[in-house]
Amino acid sequence: MIYAGYIASILIGITLGLIGGGGSILTVPVLVYLLGVEPVMATAYSLFIVGISSLIGAYTKFKEGLVHLKTSLIFGIPSIAAVYVTRKFILPAIPDVLLSIDEFQVTKPLFLMLLFAILMVFASISMIRGDKEKSGNTDMDVKHLQLKFNYPLILIEGTVVGVLTGLVGAGGGFLIIPALVMLSKLPMKMAVGSSLLIIAAKSLIGFVGDIQTAASQMDWMLLIIVSALAIVGIFIGNRLSLNINGNKLKKGFGWFVLTMGIYILIKEGFLKHLF
Repeated sequence: MIYAGYIASILIGITLGLIGGGGSILTVPVLVYLLGVEPVMATAYSLFIVGISSLIGAYTKFKEGLVHLKTSLIFGIPSIAAVYVTRKFILPAIPDVLLSIDEFQVTKPLFLMLLFAILMVFASISMIRGDKEKSGNTDMDVKHLQLKFNYPLILIEGTVVGVLTGLVGAGGGFLIIPALVMLSKLPMKMAVGSSLLIIAAKSLIGFVGDIQTAASQMDWMLLIIVSALAIVGIFIGNRLSLNINGNKLKKGFGWFVLTMGIYILIKEGFLKHLF
């Protein structure tokens, strides 16, 4: 299965390069089911892999003028703080067994996998529904944008996304992008680029919290290999994006993520306790 995991690692990057997100939602399942990483540690690995991949994607978007730095900063600060606090303090404080009813136990790994599966379902719905972007807004110059920030909602949204990212190790782009479009009135393509920068910052800073608590338990070689393969996938995805309809691909990938989310819910929530 390890070779299947390596191939899937490339797919994570390809997805990110093609549609500007979605790859992070695959990272934890790939690590858990194909590479045999324990779920809690998989969320830590995912933060690093997603962070590095998103950073490279954000750099590419920045060169194209599709990253709005002020928006990224306003949204990113509460998100970064939340993800660091979650990884450093909240996640270690979660008990190993959250609920026990007769022989049925909700363990910490089970809770994280079920939470991740629910996140996958919501992410898939966002991708299947597609972007309601008006043509003509896409390539506006950041210097000429007149933005009005809804600061209270941006702070709340950034904090919520940070906590979710800290718990399950996913970038949360499907939450960030709509927030940037609705609350900051960014054009969709610029929201994608700004989202990648926010994801990179909060994921990598969240990973710092894991280094401080569990560095000796990490398989650094596996982490480096998977990250390198994901980065290769990003360049492949960027190349393919020139010839592939991103909207159709995004919807197709959304159905795939929905299937995976339902599978994890059934496998972790029901099958393990029936057999």
